[in-house]
Amino acid sequence: MASKEPSTDKSIRAKNNGWKYSVATRYILFLMLALIFYISLSSKLLPERYDIQVGTRSEKSITAPIQIEDSKATLKAQEEAAERVQPIYTYVPLRNDVLVTQLLERIERLNQDTDISTQDKISIYREEIPRRVDDFVKNFVSANRGNDAYSPELLEEMLRVIEQQTYRIPEETFIKIPRLDSEDISQMKVVARDIVSSLMNETTDAQTPRAKVAEMVSTSSLDDRTAREVVQELARVSITANKFMDEEATKEAKVEARENTPPVFIKQGDILVERGQLITPELYELLGKNGLLKDEVNYWPELGLLIFSILLSLGIFMFIRQSNAGYFKFNNSQLLMMVLIYVITLVSMHLAGYLQSDGRTYVGYLAPVAVGAILLTLLLEMSLAYFSVIIFTILASVILNVQQGEIFDFRFGLFAAITSCVAIFSLHRASQRSTLLKGGIMVSLFGTLAVFMMLLIKDGEWTGTETLYSLGFAFAGGLLTAILVIGLMPFFEVTFGILSALKLVELSNPNHPLLRKLLTETPGTYHHSVMVGNLSEAAAEAIGADGLLCRVGSFYHDIGKTKRPIYFIENQNNMENPHDSIEPKLSKSIIVAHARDGVEMLKEYKLPKPIRDIAEQHHGTTFLHYFYHKALRLAEEQGVEPDFTEDDFRYPGPKAQSKEAAIVGIADSVEAAVRSLRKPTVEQVESMIEKIIKGRLDDHQFNDCDLTMKELDIIAKTLKETVMGIFHSRIEYPEEVKRSNPKPAAAEAGAGSDGEAPSASEEDKRRSV
Repeated sequence: MASKEPSTDKSIRAKNNGWKYSVATRYILFLMLALIFYISLSSKLLPERYDIQVGTRSEKSITAPIQIEDSKATLKAQEEAAERVQPIYTYVPLRNDVLVTQLLERIERLNQDTDISTQDKISIYREEIPRRVDDFVKNFVSANRGNDAYSPELLEEMLRVIEQQTYRIPEETFIKIPRLDSEDISQMKVVARDIVSSLMNETTDAQTPRAKVAEMVSTSSLDDRTAREVVQELARVSITANKFMDEEATKEAKVEARENTPPVFIKQGDILVERGQLITPELYELLGKNGLLKDEVNYWPELGLLIFSILLSLGIFMFIRQSNAGYFKFNNSQLLMMVLIYVITLVSMHLAGYLQSDGRTYVGYLAPVAVGAILLTLLLEMSLAYFSVIIFTILASVILNVQQGEIFDFRFGLFAAITSCVAIFSLHRASQRSTLLKGGIMVSLFGTLAVFMMLLIKDGEWTGTETLYSLGFAFAGGLLTAILVIGLMPFFEVTFGILSALKLVELSNPNHPLLRKLLTETPGTYHHSVMVGNLSEAAAEAIGADGLLCRVGSFYHDIGKTKRPIYFIENQNNMENPHDSIEPKLSKSIIVAHARDGVEMLKEYKLPKPIRDIAEQHHGTTFLHYFYHKALRLAEEQGVEPDFTEDDFRYPGPKAQSKEAAIVGIADSVEAAVRSLRKPTVEQVESMIEKIIKGRLDDHQFNDCDLTMKELDIIAKTLKETVMGIFHSRIEYPEEVKRSNPKPAAAEAGAGSDGEAPSASEEDKRRSV
């Protein structure tokens, strides 16, 4: 590391002790960032609580923070579903056609028995026919008890219904039955069996089929009136219900209907309580169950979100610190800008989330989530942008999540990660404003591709319309990202004095008014500035500094010479040097004034501060040897004591505060010194560069910037190679020098009359002589 001494410049001390470099301010900014994360995520992760009581009226409308279940409405829906369940009937295959056949066979046997009187037969039929019908049903029930096909409840229901629907045969039928002979009964069996079999078709009420018996008998093949009347009554008494309500199955169906009834939800954003509405016990219970009452304090969610927010902010803090070897590369102004970029990104996510709903989740793809990554890449550092992609991915998956009961929605997180990374890839070397639009199109294309990929993975879960909307919003989100970045870049550049690569390229345009002024009024200085730009850019990139800033800063570093162009040797064409006829002190004042004049001109044209700093600091507080010794000679010739000191012949400074300003200063001296050589050799150039850097190092010109000795060596090597490339047509290699110019390199280096290294004196000579 180059040796450092405490700076005596009060303005520098004020700068270093200001808020931009305050450690306390730095921690406050990161705490503020954690608070921003907490506030931003609280609306999604923490429900609002209300201080209300039963019997009071709500002072404001209360909406559901998330989708919550309405237990009362759910219970009502379940009961309605159970009520809609129709009784379940079970068919019992009773063979009533067999019953009527058995009755007729009994009648046939009994009528053939001549030992029994007609009156006794009538009595037997009056008692036995109803009993046989009753026994037929009871025997079936007894035979099927324990059968899994029929529950006990069903069999009991069967007995109850059949008994309730019992048919009573008229008395005159019993009188007619003994009159039937075997031939009549044989015909009656066929007719009766067919009638009962056709009418016993899963019926729950025996009265309906019984009413059809008379019609079917009248159309039958029976001719005898008595036979018809008897068949009609026997068919009616044999017909019973054979479809009975299964109470157990009905209960099970009701239970299943209740279980299959989906819960009734109050959607997110729906009003739970209107403003001025009376709080009933039911409403109070609903609010309490969903954690919306302040009297039911639960600080665990708040604590969890606070820890989560602090971890996000701490992650950014540690990344910035560790990625820069344990110290902060950014000042507090840049950190404040980073916080503001995070705020803008969060606000854009929330705006898209506000437009979302359960039926329009795809609106979330409109969120310009890549804005933060692009701004961090262009305004701060690409590595910080990559790390921030992780943070933006987490935030997007929470803020754009509309799935109830889930904290993260991976779809929007993945979308944010892909679009942000693509944006960084596309724009990290952006050099024109139009590149931002091209980058936005790339974000649109890859964002659309990411959404399409997720749709394919879901295997057509969304409808065609939703798919088109999703792809359309994703594409529009990329274009919106480009528009926002184009609009926000000038704001950050002006407000925070940030020189982005885009702004630097714009400032390097030769059509800029100052550069045109430099070219037309001081063409020699313009050419010198261009050469210094090439040298400084190569040296800066070799050590990892901002080469583009060095090049553009070099273009403007001598703009102050346009005020008095003829006093600088590169602008003197076939004319006498005006310094030969004026006092050395005046010459010194004119020479050193170009740095101050340049800063004033740059301020007038509103050029960014880093450019002004290079113009002001590229000479630092270097010593003007030539004019100092000239003044000493004049005093000696006049025989008077010098009334000045060496400090009177120094640039006012300040010393270089950045690597870029120091590099431009070195390149400026090297270019001036090399041009002062008539026939430079490689050895002379190398020696001169080393002397210039060593002279500035010994003069403590690098005390206020963080150049290391290793970096100075790299700068010297790079400048030598670049100078050899630029002046290759003029440089003679050692073998040629030995044959054609035996003079020592020191003489060719053009050491001044003061005998000092050309790092200062030759530069002074070049400017004045």
